[in-house]
Amino acid sequence: MDMNEIKEIFFQECEEQLAELESGLLKMNDGDHDPETINAVFRAVHSIKGGAGAFGLDDLVAFAHVFETTLDCVRSNKLEPGPEVMKVMLKSADVLADLTNAARDGGSVEPSRSSGLVKELEALANGEMPHASAPAPVAAPKPVAKAAAAPAPSDDSGFQPIPFSFDDDFGGEPPVAAQTFDISFKPRHDLYAKGNEAALLLRDLSRIGEMSIHCDTDSLPSLEDLDPEAAYFSWKIQITTDKGEEGVRSVFEFAEWDCDLEIKLHEETKDASAGEEPPMIPVPFDLSILDSPGEDAVAEAVEAAETASNVVKLAAGAAKHEKKETPAAAAAAAAAAQNNAAAGQTIRVDLDRVDRLINLVGELVINQAMLSQSVIENDNNGTSSINMGLEELQQLTREIQDSVMAIRAQPVKPVFQRMSRIVREVADMVGKSIRLVTEGENTEVDKTVIDKLAEPLTHMIRNAVDHGIESPEKRAAAGKDPEGTIKLTAKHRSGRIVIELVDDGAGINRERVKQKAIDNELIAADSNLTDEEIDNLIFAPGFSTADKISDISGRGVGMDVVKRSIQALGGRISITSRPGHGSTFTMSLPLTLAVLDGMVVTVAGQTLVVPLTAIVETLQPEAQNIHSFGANQRLISIRNSFCPLVDVGRILNFRNTQANPIDGVALLVESEGGGQRALMVDAIQGQRQVVIKSLEANYTHVPGIAAATILGDGRVALILDVDAVVSASRGQSLKQEMSLAVAG
Repeated sequence: MDMNEIKEIFFQECEEQLAELESGLLKMNDGDHDPETINAVFRAVHSIKGGAGAFGLDDLVAFAHVFETTLDCVRSNKLEPGPEVMKVMLKSADVLADLTNAARDGGSVEPSRSSGLVKELEALANGEMPHASAPAPVAAPKPVAKAAAAPAPSDDSGFQPIPFSFDDDFGGEPPVAAQTFDISFKPRHDLYAKGNEAALLLRDLSRIGEMSIHCDTDSLPSLEDLDPEAAYFSWKIQITTDKGEEGVRSVFEFAEWDCDLEIKLHEETKDASAGEEPPMIPVPFDLSILDSPGEDAVAEAVEAAETASNVVKLAAGAAKHEKKETPAAAAAAAAAAQNNAAAGQTIRVDLDRVDRLINLVGELVINQAMLSQSVIENDNNGTSSINMGLEELQQLTREIQDSVMAIRAQPVKPVFQRMSRIVREVADMVGKSIRLVTEGENTEVDKTVIDKLAEPLTHMIRNAVDHGIESPEKRAAAGKDPEGTIKLTAKHRSGRIVIELVDDGAGINRERVKQKAIDNELIAADSNLTDEEIDNLIFAPGFSTADKISDISGRGVGMDVVKRSIQALGGRISITSRPGHGSTFTMSLPLTLAVLDGMVVTVAGQTLVVPLTAIVETLQPEAQNIHSFGANQRLISIRNSFCPLVDVGRILNFRNTQANPIDGVALLVESEGGGQRALMVDAIQGQRQVVIKSLEANYTHVPGIAAATILGDGRVALILDVDAVVSASRGQSLKQEMSLAVAG
């Protein structure tokens, strides 16, 4: 594995750490001050800082260090995580993410953004808390005396700031006399697997005092028994420092669980260890290079760590020919291997490999269907052993397909967390106070859907913040909480994922929306529209209610993009609004874009597949249940209620005249926001699972058709877009939909 691959793994882990950081900060922002939550946030920043230091990402290391120091104040109860403090923390998490992305992609972050937040973080760490009611810290006399050397701020709360610098971890512990400690340090495999490095820990240790190191290679096996992923070396270190035992232990803070560590005062152990301690091998660490945090100092510190690592490796290489593995060492190695096996619960797999596997399974499904079709055609009684074997093959194929699809299933949490940042940034731009509440973020959906969901959700969030939520002054005048709320939820329903975006804003101003649509010549001035139709005008191409163009809105590109993005995913979006109370956007999406359970039907000689999740029931129409309504509309009576009857062949222009319902079959379907309709088809061929093939990727968008598939007999069948057909039956023709798509 070369350095680029290692670096890529580091950035992948950074994404996980940043997600953990965002999640923890949001919990803290909601009032969760559980120490474990705060520790998880601290560990995320510390891990990013440690990995960045290994690759010389100085800007990232410097910012993470200040961020980490302030978080340590929160962790040690020296800083209360109030609303203003959390606002700075959340902004810092955003900048940390930007610095990470810049380090990975080669970009840059505006220096003023990071430097401004550094000053705010330093101020918080120094006790200059933005909230007025800061709790007085519980401080020992000695720390207060130490802090007295710094200029005291004009604050009558009694708080005394503790100055800190980049050259020393902020701890606030009382000063102690220099002490000598004997340290026994033996890494386990997990220490390296989690991105830590012994040489870097030794480097950090050298920064707090003068030390000498001895490398113990007794556990090093012979070359043929060497496990390249195991940890065989251990170190005995003697260090003289004025930081005390806590200062020494803090160096190993996030490696302590993954190593055997013992720290003792030298005075307590030197007599017992006399004559047994191996001679110390001095390893040069020039502490003078650590006096300034400049780039040269960082580079020289890394070089010093590498020198120490090389000394250890040379000593180990020389000892490998002299030492043999002892039984105790062999037992320890076996135990470590067992622990490693238990810990390896996940693996990283390239997404392209999963995609290829899914495509192959899809082809397997098609070939299995073709084979079954051939056997059925040549085996009338259906009792042959081949037929029975094919039924078992069909079941196994389905299980394999479900298992492969589960590999791609991921929670929507990363997308939801990304929306938190957008709410913060846009709210600051427009001067509003808005809180985002998320529910169901662990709801799983295909990764392809997740990747394509971010853009439409971003548009909707920005629209809700800019247009939906009123200003604090208007909300207060209306008797509302000055802080607006946006609620983002996800849940499974009928084999689909439903995502709702709810705001408690002013709702849709229907008069203004209608007038804007008339001004933009989207509708005629004398149009008589229902409230629902007026609400849906915001999805028309080029529609905008913004009075002026800004960075957020006003260019006429927004909600129409959202609608087309959702439709491209095989989904539907609807809106409901209550003036003065807010709006609700509901998106319904398929759980996967790869497979579909459907009903194969025939319409005017064409073969179609109707998604099974949309079908409520099937029925055979009878003459006495068919009723005419208007010029061309027909209704079917179902259990003392009437339901519109939709001729699919006529809607899709497969035929010019309406078919006789008595000669066909009715499929009672339920669409998102459109109620129930009875789709009339000529015949039902059967129910089966089909592999979805995109029409847009291979041909072009066809109104009324969601995708295509290949049946067992080799024929291409079109997958019906039930919601589009239902919408067309309500007045809008598919030709109009096509013209809107072209206009967009």
